[in-house]
Amino acid sequence: MMMTDTMSKNALDFYYSKVSGITNNESAPHFHHALEIYYLQEGVCSYFMGNRFYQIHPGDLVLIPEGTIHSTKYNNSQHSRVVVNCSSEYIPESVLERLPSIEMIYRNSTLIPLFDKLFAKIEKEVTEPDKLSQDLLKCYTAELLLMVVRNKNEYAVRKEENNLIPEAIRYLQQNYMNEVKLSAVAKLLLVSPEHLSRTFKKEMGIGFNEYLTIFRLQKAEFMLRSCPNKPISEIAYVCGFNDGNYFSYKFKEAYGYSPMKIKGKKYDQAPRKGLGSE
Repeated sequence: MMMTDTMSKNALDFYYSKVSGITNNESAPHFHHALEIYYLQEGVCSYFMGNRFYQIHPGDLVLIPEGTIHSTKYNNSQHSRVVVNCSSEYIPESVLERLPSIEMIYRNSTLIPLFDKLFAKIEKEVTEPDKLSQDLLKCYTAELLLMVVRNKNEYAVRKEENNLIPEAIRYLQQNYMNEVKLSAVAKLLLVSPEHLSRTFKKEMGIGFNEYLTIFRLQKAEFMLRSCPNKPISEIAYVCGFNDGNYFSYKFKEAYGYSPMKIKGKKYDQAPRKGLGSE
């Protein structure tokens, strides 16, 4: 089957994408300023989220909280998936207050027919919109999330066979503000630098230092928006960048705009580019 892609940005705070016929595909680690709902309809996907890997199967729903770094990797077989990104406007209050305690991977075979119908309805509203589509998108998204909250999750986390990369990422996330060297992390994890570098690239699709930069930039963006009185040079240093000019260069390269442009602004006041995009 040829790959098909249905994509729509129905509004600034709602994004929908459906892709069919994926083979040998992977996304680099990234994050969003919105909740992401990922639904696998066909195939098997290796999903990295936070600092763990998960095996996702058809019918599985993945809820990725705002700001969570994640990526996907598919094998040689054919895959189909649906992705929705939505702001809190589409999430019922009863779901918002429960989100921190909801498992990110949701598996309940009895709800697969309902999920399929709801995503089909969402697709119709984003591809054939009319004046009622916005309200219907809120209804369908709310129903989807409420079903997740109401019904039992059958998913059980399995022990990971290889903890090397999750442990390395956990270390990076806890020490990003300091100088971090691959050789030191490798020594801590009792492997050679070459093995850690090679395995990291294979599993994540990007290098060790590239992931570290993404995580540091994410933290810097949050501080730029939430601490407008802090100098950019200080934010850069606190987030692990010793050179303010280098920080500004990497930030603009990743996001498409300078650190000054978003200083003190809320997430909906700047273009969604770079690391905040799928």
